[in-house]
Amino acid sequence: MSTATTHSTTATGRPLALVTGASSGIGYELAKLFAADGYDLVISATQRAGLERTAAELRAAGAEAIIVEADLTDYDGVEALYAAVQATGRPLAAAALNAGVGLGGYFVGGTDLEREIAMIQLNAVSQVHLTKRLLPDMVAQGGGRLLYTASISGTMPTPYETVYGATKAFIISFAEAVKSEVKDSGVSITLLMPGQVDTNFWPRAGMLDNKLGVGEKAKPDEVAKEGYEAMKEGKDRIVAGMMSSKFIGNVVNNVAPDTVKADLHAGQAKPGSGVKE
Repeated sequence: MSTATTHSTTATGRPLALVTGASSGIGYELAKLFAADGYDLVISATQRAGLERTAAELRAAGAEAIIVEADLTDYDGVEALYAAVQATGRPLAAAALNAGVGLGGYFVGGTDLEREIAMIQLNAVSQVHLTKRLLPDMVAQGGGRLLYTASISGTMPTPYETVYGATKAFIISFAEAVKSEVKDSGVSITLLMPGQVDTNFWPRAGMLDNKLGVGEKAKPDEVAKEGYEAMKEGKDRIVAGMMSSKFIGNVVNNVAPDTVKADLHAGQAKPGSGVKE
């Protein structure tokens, strides 16, 4: 069973947005962009301290911030988050479904099944669950914006991040399918697809010793801005971050066979590949 704690607020006349995974990284930066753009926010993560820091930033920018501490790998955690949104009594103008984790290592003998299943729950299942709850309300009100944080990893097989890449491929396919179904509803759906970003993703995923982990990374505020602007413009997707990531996501992965893409990724993600002899 998941527990959730909330900090209530009063209506301010500003539009309301939801950001998951808002305690750090891209989610933190997205929340700040919403606040600067005149939104109040519901922010969610599992780390209370990080949420308090984010909330303080948002309030300093003039926004109201509702904190929802919930575990989105759990069904009840997602339901608690949706209940907190409903409890505001305000329509949700936008949602950045950003929460996600990675996991690196050899699939055979190197990664933990329990962690992989939890990653599927967070990266894929919770996204479906939240969309199932939030999207009907947006369709009924005739408008809204959904932003999903995917990855260029979802456009290729990802050896040594085998399950992670598959979860991102799932969310790309899912978002595009839902978008087609609601294309005349006034709701826009945008995919944010970065490459390597300088966040806590790498140590949490156990990927500090491969070429991806030790290599150059984009700044999370710049990636968030690219995604936010794409969402505002109603774009289908944006490959964000470094020029090398844009080349891979927009060019290489559109023409190379999966076997070639898998081998290229393996060379970058193999454990120990970033350690100098």
